[in-house]
Amino acid sequence: MPFIQARDISLYYEIQGHGPKLLYINGSGADLRNKPNIFDSSLAQHFTILAFDQRGLGQSGKPDYPYTLQDYADDTAALLAAVGWDSCLVMGVSFGGMVAQHFALNYPQHVQRLVLACTSSGGEGGDSFAMHTLDALPAYERAKRFLVLSDTRRDHAWQLSHAETFQRLINYQLAAKQIGVDEPNHAIGLQRQLQARIGHDTYAQLPQLQMPVFICGGRFDGIAPPANLEAMHSQIPHSHLQLFSGGHLFYLQDKRAFKRITQFFMGEYDQA
Repeated sequence: MPFIQARDISLYYEIQGHGPKLLYINGSGADLRNKPNIFDSSLAQHFTILAFDQRGLGQSGKPDYPYTLQDYADDTAALLAAVGWDSCLVMGVSFGGMVAQHFALNYPQHVQRLVLACTSSGGEGGDSFAMHTLDALPAYERAKRFLVLSDTRRDHAWQLSHAETFQRLINYQLAAKQIGVDEPNHAIGLQRQLQARIGHDTYAQLPQLQMPVFICGGRFDGIAPPANLEAMHSQIPHSHLQLFSGGHLFYLQDKRAFKRITQFFMGEYDQA
């Protein structure tokens, strides 16, 4: 298994695919052992993808002290140095999009083009939903609440008329949460990662980004709502914005999403 020592912790990573180098930064609670993941997407047909479990998550280190978004950005830079990538394309999803903002602001020399997906700037640009507030809920209720937040179309009427589909989604969420649950510091790492989101605010700094940026998300996302994406777009000079049919996981719900992301990374994006 590929691990590197990044500053104070061990990071688990994988590299797969063919083509230009693409760093993928995953979201809250993400674990590369959870399938399908980014390596199962169409992006792996076009890019050499580097993905990793962020601190507190998956098979990476889970130290029990406060993490900051600067820690996550510095971890990312250390990972790139360890694998010998001087610069690359970067895609950050949800919490990974927050990390990607801090990384691009602090290490712009490493970022050729940037995709910020279903994420927020914080501050005047609006916050993503405070995921740590769900911690007190029982696991089943937490899974249901997340699914409703992640796609605002899943109201009570939708749940009744799509009962089998909704139950299948709940079961998937519950199964994903069981991966690594018995490993040391698992719960602590998850908690520390969620706490790092609190106070995230890059809004005033976003005009510093000079690389091309593609901001994308779902029209029915209740976690990183469209207004937050529009706010980031207004702040970033060389940015494009596109909303897709779907919620927080729009890139799995709308087949156009990965195609447009690929076009952007290849320099073929247009506003049509």
